[in-house]
Amino acid sequence: MEGDSFSGQIDGKVMQTCEKSFVQVQDILDQNRLLINEINQNHESKIPDNLSRNVGLIRELNNNIRRVVDLYAHLSGSFNNVSSEGDSTGRPTHKRSRPV
Repeated sequence: MEGDSFSGQIDGKVMQTCEKSFVQVQDILDQNRLLINEINQNHESKIPDNLSRNVGLIRELNNNIRRVVDLYAHLSGSFNNVSSEGDSTGRPTHKRSRPV
C-alpha cells in the first residue's frame, strides 16, 4: 500500500506540472494569435509607423515562441526525471519503444 502512495504522489506531481505548463503555453499561444493579427493588420495598412511597430511585435512573437519551447523542454525534462526515478519498488521503469 505504501508503494501506491508514492506512485500517486509522483503521478500527482506530473499532472500538476503538465497542467501548469499547458495553461502557460495556451496563454502564450493566445497572445501570439493577437500579435499575429496585429502584425497582419499593420502590414496590410502599409502605414510607415505601423510597419515600424511590427519590428517590436515580431520580436515579442519570437520571444514568446522561445518561451513555449522552454516550457515544453521543461515538461519533457519532468517526464524524464519521473521515468528515471523508477517505480515504487525502486526498480527502474521501462520506457515504451516507439513502433517503427
